[in-house]
Amino acid sequence: MQSALDRHAYPAHWEADVVLRDGGTARIRPITVDDAERLVSFYEQVSDESKYYRFFAPYPRLSAKDVHRFTHHDFVDRVGLAATVGGEFIATVRYDRIGADGMPASAPADEAEVAFLVQDAHQGRGVASALLEHIGAVARERGIRRFAAEVLPANNKMIKVFTDAGYTQKRSFEDGVVRLEFDLEPTDRSLAVQYAREQRAEARSVQRLLVPGSVAVVGAGRTPGGVGRSVLGNIRDAGFTGRLYAVNRAFPDDLKELDGVPAHRSMPDIDEQVDLAVVAVPAAYVPEVVAECGEHGVQGLVVLSAGYAESGPDGRERQRELVRQARAYGMRIIGPNAFGIINTSAGVRLNASLAPEMPRPGRIGLFAQSGAIGIALLSRLHRRGGGVTGVTGVSTFVSSGNRADVSGNDVLQYWYDDPDTDVALMYLESIGNPRKFNRLARRTAAAKPLVVVQGARHGGAAPQGHAVRATRLPHATVSALLRQAGVIRVDTITELVDAGLLLARQPLPTGPRVAILGNSESLGLLTYDACLSEGLRPLPPLDLTTGASAADFHEALSHALADERCDAVVVTAIPAIGDASTGDAELAQALRSAAEQVPGKPVLVVHVELGGLAEALSAAASTAPQADRKAPGAMIRPHPIRPLDFQPGAPSEQSDTAQSPTTLIPAYPAAERAVRALAEAVNYAQWRRDAADPGKVPEYESIDEKGAAQLIGGLLARGQGLTLGTDETCDLLGKYGIEVHRALHAPTPDAAADAARTLGYPVALKATAPHLRHRADLGGVRLDLADEEQLRRAYAELTGLFGRPEELRPVVQSMAPRGVDTVVRAVIDPAAGAVLSFGLAGAASQLLGDMAHRLIPVTDREATSIVRSIRTAPLLFGWRGSAPVDMPSLEELLLRVSRLVDDHPEVVAVTLEPVVVATHGLSVLGASVRLAPPPARDDLGPRTLPTY
Repeated sequence: MQSALDRHAYPAHWEADVVLRDGGTARIRPITVDDAERLVSFYEQVSDESKYYRFFAPYPRLSAKDVHRFTHHDFVDRVGLAATVGGEFIATVRYDRIGADGMPASAPADEAEVAFLVQDAHQGRGVASALLEHIGAVARERGIRRFAAEVLPANNKMIKVFTDAGYTQKRSFEDGVVRLEFDLEPTDRSLAVQYAREQRAEARSVQRLLVPGSVAVVGAGRTPGGVGRSVLGNIRDAGFTGRLYAVNRAFPDDLKELDGVPAHRSMPDIDEQVDLAVVAVPAAYVPEVVAECGEHGVQGLVVLSAGYAESGPDGRERQRELVRQARAYGMRIIGPNAFGIINTSAGVRLNASLAPEMPRPGRIGLFAQSGAIGIALLSRLHRRGGGVTGVTGVSTFVSSGNRADVSGNDVLQYWYDDPDTDVALMYLESIGNPRKFNRLARRTAAAKPLVVVQGARHGGAAPQGHAVRATRLPHATVSALLRQAGVIRVDTITELVDAGLLLARQPLPTGPRVAILGNSESLGLLTYDACLSEGLRPLPPLDLTTGASAADFHEALSHALADERCDAVVVTAIPAIGDASTGDAELAQALRSAAEQVPGKPVLVVHVELGGLAEALSAAASTAPQADRKAPGAMIRPHPIRPLDFQPGAPSEQSDTAQSPTTLIPAYPAAERAVRALAEAVNYAQWRRDAADPGKVPEYESIDEKGAAQLIGGLLARGQGLTLGTDETCDLLGKYGIEVHRALHAPTPDAAADAARTLGYPVALKATAPHLRHRADLGGVRLDLADEEQLRRAYAELTGLFGRPEELRPVVQSMAPRGVDTVVRAVIDPAAGAVLSFGLAGAASQLLGDMAHRLIPVTDREATSIVRSIRTAPLLFGWRGSAPVDMPSLEELLLRVSRLVDDHPEVVAVTLEPVVVATHGLSVLGASVRLAPPPARDDLGPRTLPTY
C-alpha cells in the first residue's frame, strides 16, 4: 500500500494495454510499493551499458534507497509507469516535478524531468515511444506542461525517442550532456507521428495473425467431426505453407500424427516456435490453453470457442478475463466465438476457419463480425466468381465473432498498406470506436475503396457479445458521417458483393455519364431508367438488335469507350435464338478485347438468366470454361452467363491477381443492381477527387475566442451542465459573429404592446411553449403585425386557441426579411465526436429526416457541400421561380458555428432555429446553447487498446 505521505489514490485509469511496433502487446500501469521485487528483477536483466546511459555512471545494482524512491510515488509530483509483459517489467519511465531552479517542486510548477529505462531484450519494439505518450498524458493531467530530459550524447536511441515524438522542442549541450526540453501540448506533427506509429503497430499485430510461420490447433479431436478437427483439416487441405500441429490433452501418449499432422498432448510438448494457436476447446478450458500458449511464446490466438459475452453476464466477465490474460502475455485475440481467418496468399495459404473450401486468391479483403454473414459472403463471392463474373477473389478474410480484441479498426490498419488488397468489404454489426473508425476509414478510402454494410441498424442495441460506446446519433446520421469519410455505405450483403465486384478490377469512373448498349431495347430502357433513379446521366440506349454478333458488340463497345461524352458503359445482353448465335466465350472475348483496346472507363454487363442457368451457375467451381449442358436440340444460347474473364484452356485455379493481363468485366443479373454499383463507384470517385482538396477552416477576424472562453468558464462555474438563458446565448454567439434577433417576453397584452414599441413594427407574435415552439403549422405564430390593434387581436386569438399566457410563453420579435426557414444544429456525441447538422425547418423536413451532417471542424468546401446535399436543397436555389437565397451568408454561418464548437468543446449543443435565409443576408430568430464539461477525447490521448 502507498504511504501516508502519498496524496492521491492509485490512478487505475492510467492502466492501459498498448500494441508495440512488432505487433505484440504490453500493459502500462503505475508503479507502486508492491513492485519492489519486480523492479529489482527487471534491473538485474538490464545491461551495464543501458544502466550507464540511465545514471551516467556505472550502477550495477539498485540500493534499498533507490528501490524505495522508484516505487513510492504521490502520483502528482512524482510518477512512475512500467510496461509489463507476463506481469514482469520490461521498461520503466518516471517524472519528477521541478521548479525554475531545477529542484523538486510542487504545483504550480509546470515542468518535470523525465527518464526511461528499457530492458535490452525489448529495445527496438517501440516501448519507450509508447511510455512517452502515456507519461506525457499523465503529466498534462497533473498540470505539467513541459518535460526536460538529460541524455548522454552516445545514447542515440533515447535521443531519437524524444526528437521523433513530434513535440515542440529546444535542445542544448552542456557539461557533456544533451538537454532536451519540449512542450507536452499535442501538435499536428505529434498527432501525425502517433497515428503513424499506431498504424504500423496495429497492422503488424494483424499481420502476425494472418501470416504465421506455424499454427497449432488446440482441441483437434481424435475422431472425425467437431470444430477443432474440421479446422485442422481445412488448414491442411488448403496447403498451408508453414508448420502445422494438432494439440489435445486427450491424445494417447503413443499418438504421433493425426491426419498426417504432428500430434502433441500440450503446447510445451512442441519443441519449435508456434506463431498462431487456433483454440477450439470448451470455454472452461480456454484459460489453461491461453496460459500454455503465452508461456510457449505464441504470438496470437484465434478463439473459436463459444460461451462468452454472447451468453450473458457471466460470459461477459469470462471474456474480459480472456482478453486480460492474453494481453498479459503480449498476444492478440480474434474472437471468441469466431468463425476464423483466411489468407489466400501463395506464400501462406492459410484457412484457419470453418469454411470447408479455400476461396480463390484475389484482391478483395473481407471482414465480418458475424460468422453466419461471413459464410454467406464467402459463398456469394465463390458462386459469383465461379459462375458469373470470375472477377471475385479474396486476399484475406477475418470473422471476428465477439471482437473482444481485434476489431474492424485493426483490420483496416492492416489493409491500408497491404499490397494484396485492392478493395475492402466489411459487415459490421457494431462500431466500438466510431471516432477512430471514421479517421481510419477516411485514410483507407483515400487509397482504396472501402464498402460497408451495417447490420442491427434498427435494433437499438449492440448484439450480445459486442461492447460498444453509447451514441445518441441516429443510424442515418452515422451513415452520413461514414459517407463523408469516403465509406461506400450499402444496405445489404448483395449490394456489398455487387459493389466489390465492380471496384475490384474496373477503373473508377471520371463522371456520371453512362453509355448503354445491348441486344434488347427493353433491357436498355430499364437500365436507362435505373441510371436516372440513381442520379446518373445516361445517354440514349443503343439497340444492337437480337441478331447482334460478337463483332457487333465489340464495335459498339469500342465506339462507346472512345466517346468523350461517356464515363462508363453498361452492356445489356439477353439469350439469343439459333445455332448461329454468338457463344459465351466468343462474346466475352469480344467485350474484353474492346475494353483492353480503350482502357480507363469501367464496363459492366447486365445479363438475363434462362432455363437451368441458376443451377449451372451455382455448380460452377472454377473460372475455366465448362461444357454446354443444353439438352439435345435446344436452341437457346445465353450470352455472357459464364465467367467473362475465363480464358480457353486456362487452369481451373486461375486467380484474380494484380498481374493478370486479362480485363475482368463484372456481370449482374439485373439492371438495377449493376447501376446501383456503378452509382456507388461514381460517388466514391467524386469523393476521392474532393478529398484531394478538402478545403480549409477559415479564420474570421470578428471571432473573439478568448472572450468566449472567459464567458464559458464563468458560466460553467455555476454547475456541471446548464442550458443558457436568452441573454447569455446571445452574448456567447455574438463572440463568434452570430447575431440573434431579440425576442421580448410578453406575459400580458400590455407587455406585448410595450415590446412592439421597443422593437418597432411590423412584429411577430410567437408561442414558445415546448409543444408549440418551431411549429408554425400548429398556428402558434402570427406574422406581419403592423400595429398595436393587430397585435392585441393576435394575442387574444392565441390565448383563446391554446390557453393562458403562462402556458404559451409568448414573445414578440421584429420581422425578418422573407426567405427560406432553415435549422442549424451542432452536438458533441460521446462516441462520434462533434457533428454539425443542417436542413430546412418545418414538419415536412423533420418527417422525412432530410438533414445533412458533417464532422466538426467543417471546411469551406464541406460547408458548400452540406447545404447542397439535402433533398430539399432546390428551395434554396430558386425552385419554381422563387429568388435564390444568400448562400455565402448561410455557409459562413455554418462555419462560425463549427468554429465555436471546435474551439470550445464545453459547448456540447447548439441549435439555431429558425434561420431565415433571404436573398441578401440571413436572420437567426431562435437559438439555444448548452454547456457542460466536455467528454473525454481518447483520440487525442496516448495509444491504447480498448477495454470493456
